[in-house]
Amino acid sequence: MEIEKVAKLIIENFPRDHKEKDPFKVLITTVLSQRSKDENTEIAAENLFNKYKTPFELSKAKEEDIYELIKPAGLYRQKAKRIIEISKIIVEKYSGIVPNSLEELLKLPGVGRKTANIVLYVSFSKPALAVDTHVHRISNRLGWVNTKTPEETEFKLMEILPKNLWGPINGSMVEFGKKVCKPVSPNCKICPISKYCKWEGKR
Repeated sequence: MEIEKVAKLIIENFPRDHKEKDPFKVLITTVLSQRSKDENTEIAAENLFNKYKTPFELSKAKEEDIYELIKPAGLYRQKAKRIIEISKIIVEKYSGIVPNSLEELLKLPGVGRKTANIVLYVSFSKPALAVDTHVHRISNRLGWVNTKTPEETEFKLMEILPKNLWGPINGSMVEFGKKVCKPVSPNCKICPISKYCKWEGKR
């Protein structure tokens, strides 16, 4: 199957290693990453977890206590509110343990399917397909799907990709999308999968 072959090529050429596996840290870092560059997210997450190690500690913090810590990730007021709300719910409802089901994760404020699926794959090794703007754009460019939203793309990809590729394809497509298949001026000349690409705008 050509799609499976191309997906494996993307994963091989653009591997992404998830060093952090702790479910709470992965969850909060993913919330911080919303509309933020990776390098800024990393700074904000490191600042935050240097001071607050657990949901119990963060649940007792005030929003203004973490503004400066997470400011590099942007939207810091909104994210501070979400992070503390999430921490309180995890402590009060789940005894400090991050839930390991999509249904329960989606009940947390500010947690959408992408964030939930990243936590399920990275922290719990469950087959879960996180679709962000990179995955959505590249899947459409390649002609794998013809969809309007990331959520539509997620469900279509789940139909055509084997489960063992669901988790790895997200991180690899993010790297591929940042380095080669960019939103504007993609670098098709150095693309390792150019010959498989169906995009009309291919250079």
